[in-house]
Amino acid sequence: MKIYHGTDTFQPIPHAVVTSGTFDGVHLGHQKILNRLTEIARRDEGGETVVLTFWPHPRTVVSNDSQGLKLLSTLEEKTELLAAAGVDNLVVIPFTRSFSELSSAEFIEQILVDKIGTKKLVIGYDHHFGRNREGSFEYLQQHAHHYGFEIEEIPRQDVEDVGVSSSKIRAALLEGDLKTATKFLGRPYSLSGTIVKGQQLGRTIGYPTANIQVDDPSKLVPSNGIYAAEVIYKGEKLGGAMSIGTRPTVGGTHRTIEVYIFDFNQEIYGEHLTVRFIEYLRPELKFEGLAALVDQMQLDVEQTRAILGM
Repeated sequence: MKIYHGTDTFQPIPHAVVTSGTFDGVHLGHQKILNRLTEIARRDEGGETVVLTFWPHPRTVVSNDSQGLKLLSTLEEKTELLAAAGVDNLVVIPFTRSFSELSSAEFIEQILVDKIGTKKLVIGYDHHFGRNREGSFEYLQQHAHHYGFEIEEIPRQDVEDVGVSSSKIRAALLEGDLKTATKFLGRPYSLSGTIVKGQQLGRTIGYPTANIQVDDPSKLVPSNGIYAAEVIYKGEKLGGAMSIGTRPTVGGTHRTIEVYIFDFNQEIYGEHLTVRFIEYLRPELKFEGLAALVDQMQLDVEQTRAILGM
């Protein structure tokens, strides 16, 4: 996949099959669009797929929501997911206040036509673009002949009669509904980070944990609780019981992400790893003391091993 940061270095493609959007999470709905994009491009000799996406997320610019909105994927994760989906060209457009002021007609003329050379545009259900989201499928249908490209809208992707969306996945993760999030994403939710030193209490009770500092502060961290997780470290897939929360039993005052990695005994401070959320086990609880906490942790580990087949 060729990656362009901005449109200045992009050369128009003779048979460009294009879609645009934020693609946060690259969920099942996005995958449906991408599959159709590829299908169209492959049947046209010389056809290439082009995905236009925006960074930072438009909501953080137009609504000054830079702190409140948490994302399902960082730019790096989104790039990797789009590459895995078989996209030929990814154009990351810096989303600025001035860019947000482009009208739908200006976006079409300046970006889709002049910069990209769009021959067919594929958009998702209820997709809007341009200033104040004024552009719509109906607008494109009415004006596509003028701009010289075809337009196709992909129907809403439903899972059990529920429309898939990034906002619904975010809500599910924040409510501890990991099953819905996994179903809508089409894969386990994941996050990556660097291992930092914590209080090292786990070592004293027989469950040393890796304390994860998330790479990107805009990345959504699921609700507090205990999870069964897959751990990816240097390409190796391991298993682990993960805790997100404030550790109330030991008087914790700030939120941490910690994972007890099974059958693993290495010093990895400063190293990088990824965790995949496989199953939500239970909410975070305050126990009467360390003994009760350790008893519960043993049960959590046994349950996680059973879930992961380890």
